[in-house]
Amino acid sequence: MDRIPSALERAMERVEKLGKASPEELKRARYIEEGHKLAAQYLKGDMNLRSEINKFEEGIRPWLIEGIQEILIRNIDLPSNDNAKRQNKIAMDGIKVIKKDSGAVENVYSKIRQIFNHYTGQGEMQRKEAFENLKREVQMKLSQATRQQGVPPIDIRHIESHPQFQLEWRKVLGQLDSQYFLFLKEFKQELTAVR
Repeated sequence: MDRIPSALERAMERVEKLGKASPEELKRARYIEEGHKLAAQYLKGDMNLRSEINKFEEGIRPWLIEGIQEILIRNIDLPSNDNAKRQNKIAMDGIKVIKKDSGAVENVYSKIRQIFNHYTGQGEMQRKEAFENLKREVQMKLSQATRQQGVPPIDIRHIESHPQFQLEWRKVLGQLDSQYFLFLKEFKQELTAVR
């Protein structure tokens, strides 16, 4: 069985395609990858991020922080469940550790929290309403289809487990969440730009 290349190996392949990588580029890629690993450990709760960063020499830290930032920002997501909420808090706390401009970070966090609050408040009510509307709509369509085909009616008490309902619900949910994702993407870009 072939071995799956690491992220560092894939990055190095891309660099080599552009031309011979300089020692500086190789070093940068290596420490960005190291930053990815540190962020993953931090997200699992296995370490103190600040003390781990401080173990590296000063000249390497910007690359390390670049890698950490990529992973932490990527792990901020809509608070769709308790696990996502916990993950967001951990990631956002970690970003505070690596950013120098805490005021700018807090400004972006304020915007993110507004989106999260809307998502869990009004957004949740919208999702519940859309769910019930879709449930009625699919029940009506399935009842009508079974009557027209002359087959026994489907037990519609558990319509939400029906494949047709699941397919439609994923579409509706994607539409409802798309605005939140757009705003969150914009705020993540702002966060990336903060020093």
